[in-house]
Amino acid sequence: MDIAVKYEESSQVLTQTQLATQLRVLVVDDSTLQRRIVSLNLKKWGFDVTEAASGLEALEICKKQDIDLVLSDWMMPEMDGLEFCKEFRKLDRSRYGYFILLTSKNEKNDVAQGLDIGADDFLSKPVNSAELKARIRAGTRVLDMEKTLIDQNETLANALEELQGLYEGINKDLVEAEKLQQSLIPIRHKQISSGDLSVLFQSSSHVGGDLVGFFNFSETRLGLYSIDVSGHGVSSALLTARLAGYLSSHNKEQNVAFERLTSGQYRQRTPSEIAATLNQLMMEELDTEHYFTLAFADVNLTTGQVEMVQAGHPHPVVFNPSSGVTFYGSGGPPIGLMPDLEFETFMLKIIPGDRLLLYSDGLTECQNFEDDLLDDEGLTRILDKHSNGSGPEFMADLIWELTEFANGRPFEDDVSAIMFEFTGYAVQSPHPSQ
Repeated sequence: MDIAVKYEESSQVLTQTQLATQLRVLVVDDSTLQRRIVSLNLKKWGFDVTEAASGLEALEICKKQDIDLVLSDWMMPEMDGLEFCKEFRKLDRSRYGYFILLTSKNEKNDVAQGLDIGADDFLSKPVNSAELKARIRAGTRVLDMEKTLIDQNETLANALEELQGLYEGINKDLVEAEKLQQSLIPIRHKQISSGDLSVLFQSSSHVGGDLVGFFNFSETRLGLYSIDVSGHGVSSALLTARLAGYLSSHNKEQNVAFERLTSGQYRQRTPSEIAATLNQLMMEELDTEHYFTLAFADVNLTTGQVEMVQAGHPHPVVFNPSSGVTFYGSGGPPIGLMPDLEFETFMLKIIPGDRLLLYSDGLTECQNFEDDLLDDEGLTRILDKHSNGSGPEFMADLIWELTEFANGRPFEDDVSAIMFEFTGYAVQSPHPSQ
């Protein structure tokens, strides 16, 4: 094809600061003269230039070399510039290639066809050196932006990979922490001479801030507790671990429910004294912004008399099929907010057939999709419905009812509970354990 190119000897050379990178440019034209004239301009401007005499030759070059920018004549034998552009776009390339068609076609339909095939720009013949320079600069800006995006994406990908590694390490630690926290929870069901103990614990994440448990003061005195530490996650779980040690079922020396006397004997503290002792420990020994709520019950298995303290915790419940559901307690302050708080011990009585339930607010504050809370009324309905169930069966029904209420979505808070089903009065031995 005849292409008249105005060659300007006075054209300024583009410096490397004007070009973000030295691009590899492919000039495609079946006219050797016109191809060399365009190439000479490009070389003077600092480009790495390769030439091809046809679309087929250019396509083979592009398969072997990483060409950044193509300047191709439209009208060529065998494979014209439009066909070459179409095949060029099909190549498996690591980055984008900018494509400029050199043409004498000025019809809008021709331009639209070229853009639809994949051309980025057009340069009319005869080619003006200044216009060529401007078009090249426009293409360079596009390629530079693409390179910047590629670099940024690579940086983000590397950062994401590093974060993924850190996350996997943290997740592994959390799984181990979850196992350790689960070990703090007593067995899920235990039969004793005067009744059955059942435990429910379901964390909203790997680790949580709930704790439930029991221990024996003596052969005929049973201690039950339910604790809910403020917040969620690792720091809350660490505090529950510390509290589990303060209520050890294996060592009276470590259990705050016992006071060691000068005689070496142990005195059993009242529930209010237990709450006050824990509050003192929180203020004096534990440097934390967390606080916790507590429900603690001291059950006399020979009489059914129960001494309780409620420290900011949900109301303890007694229920059975015949007398229904009764909530107890008046609230009280949480533990760990301020020193010298006063806590009150209150009394209630259970009879064989009664079930005493202590639970965290993750149960009554369970939400559905309408953001309604289960609340005490909802809990009452569940307890009435399943009051004949006992032990693990009841706990399974309780979780099922909560899941139904929440419309199957994950619980937003930890759910925990401990239930004592009183089956009969214990007989006092002549020499009870102390």
